[in-house]
Amino acid sequence: MCGIVGLVQKGPVNQAIYDALTVLQHRGQDAAGIVTCEDKRFFLRKDNGLARDVFNTAHMINLHGNVGIGHVRYPTAGTSTSAEAQPFYVNSPYGIALAHNGNLVNAAQLKHELFREDRRHINTDSDSEILLNVFAHELQALNKLRIDATDIFAAVRQVHRRCSGGYAAIAVITGYGVVGFRDPYGIRPLVFGKRDTDQGPEYMIASESVALDVLGFHLIRDVAPGEAIYITLDGELHTQQCADNPQYSPCIFEYVYLARPDSILDGIPVYRARLRMGERLADKIRRLYPRHDIDVVIPIPDTSRTAALALATSLGVDYREGFIKNRYIGRTFIMPGQKERKKSVRQKLNAIELEFKDKNVLLVDDSIVRGTTSEQIVQLAREAGARKVYFASAAPPVRFPNVYGIDMPTVEELVAYQRSEQEIAKLIGADLLIYQDLDDLIASVREDNPSITRFDTSCFNGEYVTGDVQGDYLASLARKRSDDAKGKRASRNADIIDLHNSQ
Repeated sequence: MCGIVGLVQKGPVNQAIYDALTVLQHRGQDAAGIVTCEDKRFFLRKDNGLARDVFNTAHMINLHGNVGIGHVRYPTAGTSTSAEAQPFYVNSPYGIALAHNGNLVNAAQLKHELFREDRRHINTDSDSEILLNVFAHELQALNKLRIDATDIFAAVRQVHRRCSGGYAAIAVITGYGVVGFRDPYGIRPLVFGKRDTDQGPEYMIASESVALDVLGFHLIRDVAPGEAIYITLDGELHTQQCADNPQYSPCIFEYVYLARPDSILDGIPVYRARLRMGERLADKIRRLYPRHDIDVVIPIPDTSRTAALALATSLGVDYREGFIKNRYIGRTFIMPGQKERKKSVRQKLNAIELEFKDKNVLLVDDSIVRGTTSEQIVQLAREAGARKVYFASAAPPVRFPNVYGIDMPTVEELVAYQRSEQEIAKLIGADLLIYQDLDDLIASVREDNPSITRFDTSCFNGEYVTGDVQGDYLASLARKRSDDAKGKRASRNADIIDLHNSQ
């Protein structure tokens, strides 16, 4: 889960890209970066941290040009270093910088091919650098001094043929403009929009429509699965389908948790989808527990608020804000280690006692992944005086890892892995646990765009839409994603920093 943006304007893009990154900050709090281009030269600033901490006035002044891309990142394989902050850059051919959201499931094979056949060196563990080098090689293989839109689309077509997984990418090519493309399944989101000025049209590509809204761009549409979009330095727009057999299968977890509620992805308003999740969850509670004794519905901020409000309204039960969130603590879902996650929950949430005392409380969350956060929140509710604590998830049980760009833990670390709902309820300390049914989740999201007949729901049912995710890959991914592996990487990175500082 990362946020990407690309801009072609009639004036400097540095401030606009920065503003877009702050809007997309929820998609990654680990690192941020901007590349701009002027007179066939790149200007780059990237580092670990939030966008507000990575860029100061001096950095912004040095980001020259009317064309550029930006990225906010969280690591999909563990603790990161600043070396893996994006955008990445290669000087051949032409000079290309790229920002990427997603994950390539055949990254190891591609890395081998790039070295053995394409004679390209990969300097990090990031599959984004691999994606960049595949794109660069396919452009170079055209053996042209000058290229046009047809050549760029031909290179993207080859990228789709070689790369497997979920990816949305934006690249800037010196002397040419900005290119955006999306994997043939449309797993990760990508939209583009236009803003008319006296000097001519300006274009923007971004992970979510909310970034366009904030900067005054009109949403044109989503980039289709397998499609590429090319915007020249003069503001000419070119689009072309570059995949042999595109199959619309967007990640349903975007609507559950990842995207902002004020975004529209694949023609589906995220806010409205979450309202329907709450309504369908209420229907299930009425069906299973027609004489429920819920006194109050309380969301676990922030993502679950929309579903919780709709659930409470549908049940005719009071909706209350029972937890106050410290907004200076990052998302616990993104925390790299178990100890850090446990520590952060109490720092992040504080209960309002009067909303809990002597009440039967239904807590609503968007999903339950590891269960450690849910367990501590249930305990907070009991300490605040709740008589009974029920727990509802707007998503089905997460039983399988996501391999397309979301850093979900290994299956053994997922609380729902090989456990019944009753066992999970006991583990998190809830008196009752209600999960959304997968069919209801799909119906909630699909209602605004019935043309989408399939979503990537792999973390719920283990069905991977690319069709090439095997047990050996999942085992390799598990070794990288385990809390133990992340702890070792964090320790190693700290040792490197200490060594550097001592010299």
